[in-house]
Amino acid sequence: MPSGWRIDKPGRDAFSGEGARLYGGRWNSPGLAVVYLSEHQSLAALEIMVHQQPLTPRGQYLAYFVTWDETQMERVPPKNLPANWRASPPEPANMSLGDDWVKAQRSLILAVPSAIVPAEVNFLLNPAHPDFRHLRTPKPVEFNFDPRLLGR
Repeated sequence: MPSGWRIDKPGRDAFSGEGARLYGGRWNSPGLAVVYLSEHQSLAALEIMVHQQPLTPRGQYLAYFVTWDETQMERVPPKNLPANWRASPPEPANMSLGDDWVKAQRSLILAVPSAIVPAEVNFLLNPAHPDFRHLRTPKPVEFNFDPRLLGR
């Protein structure tokens, strides 16, 4: 059964997609809610760290382990990735790919490579998809960044 991790601060609705809706992301434009998950807990942590400049992911976080059925997921084949999909900031072609997927509601989950570690996978979750309510999200576990990662 496919699975992914999401790390977020306590008190936030970790599955609303509100942050991506407000600011956009690599695979979505502002205005469209998307929830980003990672294949591994460590990749989810890296994704937070790469977006925190300066690097200050202190305090308590919660890690959510999410599972879904394979039939609810679509994968982007490498040949269908935009030419500069790893560019920073993300290019409009990336966002367009994700935007089209969200609007078409072809699947609950879209698997895309991580720009940080291309051999690993991030998952886009469409909170507006009808199957969203079928996600399995057990109680989150506490997650704290190792102080050595912060140079302290």
